[in-house]
Amino acid sequence: MKNTIIETLEGLLGKAKVLSGDQLNDRYHHIWHMSEPLKALALILPASTEDVSLIMSTCHAQDQSVIVYGGLTNLVGATETNGDEVIISMEKMTNIEEVDAQSRTMTLQSGVLLENVQNAAKEKDLLFPLNFGAKGSAQMGGVISTNAGGLRVFRYGMTRNLILGLEAVLADGTIISSMKKIIKDNSGYDLKQLFIGSEGTLGVITRAVVKLVEAPKSRNSAFVGFDDYEKVISFLKFMDSHLAGTLSGYELIWKNTYQVMTSPPATTKPPLPYDYNYYVLLESLGSDQDQDRERLQELLEVALEKEYILDAVIAHTDSDLEWFWKIREDVHVIASQCDNGQHFDISVPIPLIGDLVSQIYDKIKAIPKVDNIYAFGHVADGNIHFIIGKQEQTEELINAINEVIYTPLQAIGGSVSAEHGIGLHKKKYLPICRTPEEIQLMNGLKKMMDPKGILNPGKIL
Repeated sequence: MKNTIIETLEGLLGKAKVLSGDQLNDRYHHIWHMSEPLKALALILPASTEDVSLIMSTCHAQDQSVIVYGGLTNLVGATETNGDEVIISMEKMTNIEEVDAQSRTMTLQSGVLLENVQNAAKEKDLLFPLNFGAKGSAQMGGVISTNAGGLRVFRYGMTRNLILGLEAVLADGTIISSMKKIIKDNSGYDLKQLFIGSEGTLGVITRAVVKLVEAPKSRNSAFVGFDDYEKVISFLKFMDSHLAGTLSGYELIWKNTYQVMTSPPATTKPPLPYDYNYYVLLESLGSDQDQDRERLQELLEVALEKEYILDAVIAHTDSDLEWFWKIREDVHVIASQCDNGQHFDISVPIPLIGDLVSQIYDKIKAIPKVDNIYAFGHVADGNIHFIIGKQEQTEELINAINEVIYTPLQAIGGSVSAEHGIGLHKKKYLPICRTPEEIQLMNGLKKMMDPKGILNPGKIL
């Protein structure tokens, strides 16, 4: 016998939009767990904001828990289920409604893939600057609800900086719509900010207006080698000051990580030899390809003379650019070397990163049954990632590793999450980077906007 809520939703939306029972066997809660059938009461496929409103009003009336699915690439357990939830998948809401070249905006539904946003902007000689490895699977609703970061945060900011307008559905089905294209709007509370980064706990994001910028005419990159972390920071300041605002990416890779990224089974070869402790991949976006490459070459030569750097290689062709950035973006190469992988994305004050990572390496390696640890990250914005491989997936071992990574952050003003969010896995560590008063206010907002606690229950708080 069908659950009453399933019958109600089928009547409202049509049976084609409501999947349940055996229809869930080829569904999953994460792209790394595709062999595990989804445990849920039902999975709903809305095609519009109005569909989402109907779903939420129905679930609210029956105190039914709801989880929203996007590209299913999150790393904090935000899409894990108990089996009694209604899942809203945004996969049918894929319309790019408008690309306005004059206002430099794009209006879209939340199921649009990040890569499709980038391509649509490119067709109009514009750029949507947000970029990260999962761009081919990440949906914009998930990107916004987690306030994703990526490879160009240093220049363009987090997702929050690129959202002009937003539409969301509250827990009771109320539609909050402010789909404005304007950059400046000081008319009271900026309500869209409540939904950006709230991980689906305050509302379901359905549509957005995103900010675009003029497409750069040039893109140049270089790999650079260092032995001292202090030189990594000195070189960052040197390049940023001499590239006149065109430095857009500054990615730091530790030596053992670089070796794995450029050795079999990885398909990419190393641009620089394995002689250095740190490797930086930098990117500049400018207006003249030849002149900008020549300027980058000149600055690298000066940096070598001043001994800011030990070695460097510049990308001379498009294939070189693809080669360099594939190394950094293909994080799966590292993950494939880590059994029972544990992922981290902490924020640390930039001057402290070198010493802290060295201490973490030593402490993690001393934990029994840990096989390896790899570090890399967006050092220009203080975001460092770790992937740790271990022999078993016990709660005791997971907690021991978490304590090493997270405990030092409170004293130095760091964060347990730079861009992945809190979800389920980091919930108990939230007090490390948030005061009791902040958490109390978060709980108050949650209670006000979702009094029955049906939206992504148990996540963050």
